[in-house]
Amino acid sequence: MTQLTGQPATDDDVVHLTVPADGGYLGVLRTATAGLAARLQFALDEIEDLRIAVDEACAMLLAIATRNAELECRFAVTEDALTVEVTVPTVRGASLPSESSFAWKVLTALTTSASARAVNGQATISLLTRRASGY
Repeated sequence: MTQLTGQPATDDDVVHLTVPADGGYLGVLRTATAGLAARLQFALDEIEDLRIAVDEACAMLLAIATRNAELECRFAVTEDALTVEVTVPTVRGASLPSESSFAWKVLTALTTSASARAVNGQATISLLTRRASGY
């Protein structure tokens, strides 16, 4: 298995969480994000930025999710980075916001990189955040 960082990951370095595609459950994903970023010794402001980015990515996906869907979240941990991939089944004809939208500007401002794909009725947003040097 290879992550966005290009570094191999073992199964021990990957955390999977699945929650109902409902805004009431996003706190679980924000908490998991903060906990894993803290484990990597991210600075407090980096942790908060990543929590906001995950929340924004999930909000984008909730807007196009099918009824009674589940959000699948995959966290991949490396020595200096955290990759978060959130996937949801989408309604027919759904599309993600364009990369020029405000929501994407937020994601790219708060993370090292952000990408999205929609294939076979599933949409995924991937966020990569590298820890700032000096920690």
